[in-house]
Amino acid sequence: TEAHCLSDKLASELLMGNTAAAGVKSTMGTAGSQDKQTNGSVGKGNLYRSNGSTSQPSHPNGNTAALNASLSYELRPYRETDALLPNEHYQGSKFSGDTESKAPGGCSPRDGPAESLCSMVLQILVPFLLAGLGTVCAGMLLDFVQHWDVFQEITEIFILVPAVLGLKGNLEMTMASRLSTAVNAGKMEPAREKWRLVIGNLALKQLQATVLGLLAALMATALGWMMEGEMLLNHATLLCAASIATAFMASLLQGVIMVGVIIGSKKVGFNPDNVATPMAASFGDLITLAFLACFSQWFYTFLELYSYVLYLVGLVFVSLIPLWVVVSSKHPASCILLRTGWEPIITAMIISSIGGLILDKTVSDPNLAGVIVYAPVINGIGGNLVSIQSSRIATDLHVNCSAGEVSEDHNSCSSPCRTFCGSGANHRSARVLLLLVIPGQLIFIHAIHLLKGSHTLPSPVFITNLLLYLQVFSLLCIADWMVHCLWRRGKDPDSYSIPYLTALADLLGTGLLSLVFLLLWCIGDRGST
Repeated sequence: TEAHCLSDKLASELLMGNTAAAGVKSTMGTAGSQDKQTNGSVGKGNLYRSNGSTSQPSHPNGNTAALNASLSYELRPYRETDALLPNEHYQGSKFSGDTESKAPGGCSPRDGPAESLCSMVLQILVPFLLAGLGTVCAGMLLDFVQHWDVFQEITEIFILVPAVLGLKGNLEMTMASRLSTAVNAGKMEPAREKWRLVIGNLALKQLQATVLGLLAALMATALGWMMEGEMLLNHATLLCAASIATAFMASLLQGVIMVGVIIGSKKVGFNPDNVATPMAASFGDLITLAFLACFSQWFYTFLELYSYVLYLVGLVFVSLIPLWVVVSSKHPASCILLRTGWEPIITAMIISSIGGLILDKTVSDPNLAGVIVYAPVINGIGGNLVSIQSSRIATDLHVNCSAGEVSEDHNSCSSPCRTFCGSGANHRSARVLLLLVIPGQLIFIHAIHLLKGSHTLPSPVFITNLLLYLQVFSLLCIADWMVHCLWRRGKDPDSYSIPYLTALADLLGTGLLSLVFLLLWCIGDRGST
């Protein structure tokens, strides 16, 4: 009798399992037909996202409700914190199926791409040194070109310098951070979608460079007018033409280089977050400053007799704006930034312009003339280090956390201990970046002093590095708070945090450096100049 009952029970369970399997197959067919009907909706700003994997095996317990729930689809607007490419295109990635791998609290226990401490240090150190050498060259170049006719006659260019150099943080580093996140999340593996993403971001960057170049020139003109009490139309025209041409050409050249660096670093096994953002800044300052100086001096020769050339130059670059709008709107990731990505870069440009106003005042004071040599180094290195950390945290959130959700320890008030104390990869990287400040700045400041013809260390080395240590310490704490705050509010930290952070680096760096030289002047030390 017991054997007969057991046989009936097994037969009943087998029948229920077959029924559940048929229900799963039917549901999968319906979902597949729905997916076909909505194919192409991503390009129109909507993302068709699956809440679970469609390859789950059928369960013999007949629990079809849970299976149907895991196989449900929903159509909703594309958001800034969504994946840069839809899930269907990168199912082979180790990060695919992001939603089902999240922990109940909204974040998975993973802490970003696996890497050893030694590997992290080496990957950060080499680009950091290259970036530092680039800023050293930029500082020496600025010290040289400040004596050109255009810099002597139109001093508002000094206000323009930090804002134009800040485009590196507003545009190049931001794009590098976005693409690094896409690479680390495995979302750039299909060649066709990869190039759609790259072209969309490049077009968006050219649009933003043109607009920001014009706004930076207008801001410099307005600040110069407020300080001097007069404004010459020819000077304003030259500033606009030189700024737009510089921003456009420098952005195009650096953007192409950045795409190559990001794709190449992934192929050789490096973490793009450690390489891309500092490489974006390595010679970005030098390239941008060289373009600005050459265009300004060239346009200055046309100012008296052929001023219409300056209007034509600005008109040509502005007329390309509709083209960049059309191209960048083809991909949902760049399309949404086309509408929402202006706030951080414009705000950052205004902050950098205030730093430029400080620089303009120090240049006009012979007791503070040495500031102009060190300013690109101080500002650049602080921005580079904090951009690395910001990019790493953003990648960690994109890969491991649902939109608007952060880990429990980041729901409380921000503190330096939360930034630097811990065993996670981002805590280790924060400590590594902070420890790089003093030795790195000693190398770069000593290099500047040697290039100036002296064979002894400058007297303000200790004070400068002490204040720079405070600058980078503050920036890393702000980055940890800002990135998580933006993520909780549904903003993409790759697009929002780096412009703010690099602008703050410019403002803090220029202000603290001016304070150093002012203190040295007060105590009668002239060794800094």
